[in-house]
Amino acid sequence: MAIAQTILTEGLADEIALVDAEADRVRGEMLDLQHAAAFLPRVRIVAGTDVLALTRSSDLAIITVPRETAAASRMDQLRRNVALLREVMPTVAEGSPESLLLVVSNPVDVLAYAAWKLSGFPSSRVIGSGTDLDSARLRCLLAEHLDVGAQDMQAYMVSEHGDGALALWWSIRVGGMPVLSYLQKTHSLFDAVGCAGEVIGLKGYTSWAIGYSAASLARSLLRDQRRVHPVSVLAKGFVPGDTHEVFLSLPARLGRRGVLGIVGNMSKLLRDLIQINRR
Repeated sequence: MAIAQTILTEGLADEIALVDAEADRVRGEMLDLQHAAAFLPRVRIVAGTDVLALTRSSDLAIITVPRETAAASRMDQLRRNVALLREVMPTVAEGSPESLLLVVSNPVDVLAYAAWKLSGFPSSRVIGSGTDLDSARLRCLLAEHLDVGAQDMQAYMVSEHGDGALALWWSIRVGGMPVLSYLQKTHSLFDAVGCAGEVIGLKGYTSWAIGYSAASLARSLLRDQRRVHPVSVLAKGFVPGDTHEVFLSLPARLGRRGVLGIVGNMSKLLRDLIQINRR
């Protein structure tokens, strides 16, 4: 709902369809958003449980699944979420064969791979939110340390979303100027990976930041902005001679056709990341 609310307030869509297994709850959410119509851009909002009827001919399908319980292991979470994708993805693909797919739920890299396989879509049209939010958290921490606006920071985290995310320290810029040597001199520590755990420990879940992150990705895709985002994409093909099908977060140019390319010469980095993920 944070994703839907942010897309709505930023005027990124003419129609938003909310689909959920709980009919009463999703209708209540729809009505709550509709009652704000006087304050927002004109958008048609529909909701229900029928995936095919509600999402037919969509330009962008954002795939989320229920938040896991605290007691669920990573493997339990993976099995449950893949099972849910098996129910939903064929229907989405049938009704919207030209759609872009944006997977937000965890474990996002594996689920993006599953969505790609289950949809039958070209890999360029299947994207995981990946480390886009991890990178935003790193920019937030760096901006506070350097006393600048977070929007003036450029910093990327790549590889696996969550504990496996890796910072590209050489990518850090403020207003285009590198600051790595200064950060090394100050011996500063920046735990962007632990930020989510702190939020979850305090309020039970994360919502607003991922809502803004997903809306930013939606804007780049739907408006063909060709902006660079660290998102989960199929790494196969970017490393010469490597045939393994692995979804990893890499700096990717996003536009109306989906993933338009990977920024920079990523061959060595990809080899290292694939080896890390295999272990």
